[in-house]
Amino acid sequence: MSETGYTYEQAGVSIAAGNALVRAIAPLARATRRPGADADLGGFGGFFDLKAAGFVDPLLVAANDGVGTKLKLAIEHDRHDGVGVDLVAMCVNDLIVQGAEPLFFLDYYASGKLDASVAERVIASIAEGCRTAGCALIGGETAEMPGMYADGDYDLAGFCVGAVERDRVLTGASIAPGDVVLGLASSGVHSNGFSLVRRLAADRGWKLNRPALYDPEVLLIDALMAPTRIYVKSLLPLVTAGQIKGLAHITGGGLLENIPRVLLADTHAVIDADAWPQPRLMAFLQAQGAIEPGEMARTFNCGIGMAVVVAADAADTITTDLTEAGETVFRIGAIEAGTRGCTVAGSVETWSARAPWRAVHTA
Repeated sequence: MSETGYTYEQAGVSIAAGNALVRAIAPLARATRRPGADADLGGFGGFFDLKAAGFVDPLLVAANDGVGTKLKLAIEHDRHDGVGVDLVAMCVNDLIVQGAEPLFFLDYYASGKLDASVAERVIASIAEGCRTAGCALIGGETAEMPGMYADGDYDLAGFCVGAVERDRVLTGASIAPGDVVLGLASSGVHSNGFSLVRRLAADRGWKLNRPALYDPEVLLIDALMAPTRIYVKSLLPLVTAGQIKGLAHITGGGLLENIPRVLLADTHAVIDADAWPQPRLMAFLQAQGAIEPGEMARTFNCGIGMAVVVAADAADTITTDLTEAGETVFRIGAIEAGTRGCTVAGSVETWSARAPWRAVHTA
């Protein structure tokens, strides 16, 4: 027993360091203010005023997610300045596909011993993601738990709440054969598939801090760590106007398994892999792992981060609107009658195939 009495700091937890971090990040949170939230930190909870945000008959929609093993690369290579954007993106992109406008965000940051300089970089990145998505960072939790995490490790979780007017919820009910599937370009691997990426890096002995083999202008680690693209602001006006029938955020499971999540029975999405160029990073990953095209379609986003289902006669106008909003848009497929699911197909040489190929998933 200690003769002078135990303290929390002797056990490995510094309350002073935590308080200093809250003071440091308060301006970052205030920069995410929006109608309905003042974004001040320090209370026991955060308030949001739906009426001030302009909603009349809203439904609330909640989403939570993490960054996955992409965090290990961030920790190992000191790339903490984008993972907060990833965290926000994984949540807010899941809200917009249901028609919901992201309103407020809370984060959970846990480590064995708080490194305030790293934590501030991560939370600054979260605030950046919130500003991009138009939602307020209204609170969070910074947990210091000695013995729970290896030295230098940390974990992240994000929680976001959005709202949608009752008559604007995207259910997929109006999707029908003949509709068009548009694809919005991804910014890279996003935050899925990194267990495979890290396995390839280890097995193939990649030098991540050297230029990528396919692009001497970019370090491979920077290409892999590119933050997940946030699609909210470009899609929200079209969703609010009722011009979009369905949206699928392409995360774990790839194109093959995510698109059917927005389809009802008797509709099948047919995706043409020839319709857009395979990003060089994706081609590199495929070649390094000798990954079959069908496995690519269910593992990575393959260059498409969001699938957008629209009426055929509106496809050109919506493509123009999304392009003007800053998106790179491809017409990647169509909806057909059939068993609920998705087919991704390509011709010989597409995604390095030695013969024409097709991958099918039914839900």
